[in-house]
Amino acid sequence: MLLVSQIIAEKSRFVAGLEKRGIKDAESMLDEVLALDKKRKNTQQELDQNLAEANSISRQIGALMKEGKRDEAEVVKTKTAELRSRNKELAEIKESTQEALKAALYNIPNIPHDSVPKGLTDEDNELVETVGDLPDLPESAVPHWDLIKKHDIIDFDLGIKITGAGFPVYKGKGARFQRALVNFFLDQAAAAGYGEIQPPIVVNEASGYGTGQLPDKEGQMYHITVEDLYLIPTAEVPITNLYRDVIVQEDQLPVKHVGFTPCFRREAGSWGAHVRGLNRLHQFDKVEIVQVRKAEESYDALTEMCEHVAGLLNKLELPYRILRLCSGDLGFTSVLTYDFEVYSGAQKKWLEVSSVSNFETYQANRLKLRYKGADKKTQLLHTLNGSAMALPRIMAAILENNQDAEGIRMPDALVPYTGFDRI
Repeated sequence: MLLVSQIIAEKSRFVAGLEKRGIKDAESMLDEVLALDKKRKNTQQELDQNLAEANSISRQIGALMKEGKRDEAEVVKTKTAELRSRNKELAEIKESTQEALKAALYNIPNIPHDSVPKGLTDEDNELVETVGDLPDLPESAVPHWDLIKKHDIIDFDLGIKITGAGFPVYKGKGARFQRALVNFFLDQAAAAGYGEIQPPIVVNEASGYGTGQLPDKEGQMYHITVEDLYLIPTAEVPITNLYRDVIVQEDQLPVKHVGFTPCFRREAGSWGAHVRGLNRLHQFDKVEIVQVRKAEESYDALTEMCEHVAGLLNKLELPYRILRLCSGDLGFTSVLTYDFEVYSGAQKKWLEVSSVSNFETYQANRLKLRYKGADKKTQLLHTLNGSAMALPRIMAAILENNQDAEGIRMPDALVPYTGFDRI
């Protein structure tokens, strides 16, 4: 969440940033925060003054008792009782004000980076680069949902039988293909210096608030109501929350983690070709990279993470493009995000396969994730994450782009992992 101290110091910049996102009542949102913060401070100030006065009265009572002036001491004690009653009231006001302030901050998104283009929808995203030649497929080429039926490698009907729509069953070489992608992505991340984490795939409410999925994406998450737990939408959530309420030692930085998990999202469910087959699922596998960095290093880290994702797509022989998301398409917690899209030859469309984002201090402030520098002062860190990679659309593009009369060719980089070069 945003830092109140920064809002006070740079209110006009924060108003402009929120308006860039299309928020029309930006100034009133920030004014509410500042009013609540002022009320909180004033309440605390009165509490402190009352405490000082209570201490003074306590000393006065002690002195009167020593002098044998019990009646005068009893009169003074009534003032103490009044202060206790008022302090109880102030403590309740302070607690409710702090909760209201936190709730107000939770509902304000991050401020876009200056380089983020202004726009309303994904049509306003900025094309940064296109890499690779588009596949030249024969007229007989078919989309992946036909290929997987033909080769019997993924079964959507069985998934519907067992669970429901959006939960496919991977079979035979399809399952081996899926596992090969996971291992390839994990090995590539390990070679780039990321330490592997295998986190839980359910998280508590505090973890959801820590990384910003709550309250923003509550409707998109699967909620286990009895235990009040959530199925994760990405490994970013549990991995980043490893550092909730942590002061990282400076010699432990930078933090670089990679994790493979299933991911669960309720958002799938609309009709049309854009959600057909592997294009959008309720459950899918993904390898995620996460970094925690000092403020002055985070944008170099963002570039490094983008280069890592680009390297994966190059090795998989997939044409791709990089987009800088506009202000209207930017995630709630992000300052700057680059999307990677691969070209799906039979569908003749670009499919998003990765988002790489810098959140600066937004998540760290929620998490109370800090480090202690050489000056012994604690400072908030910056958090970053990226898909490296989400599997379904990668699989869809490889299946479609590599089809020929004999089947589907595997990219050379995957053959040591699949154990076969063709489906």
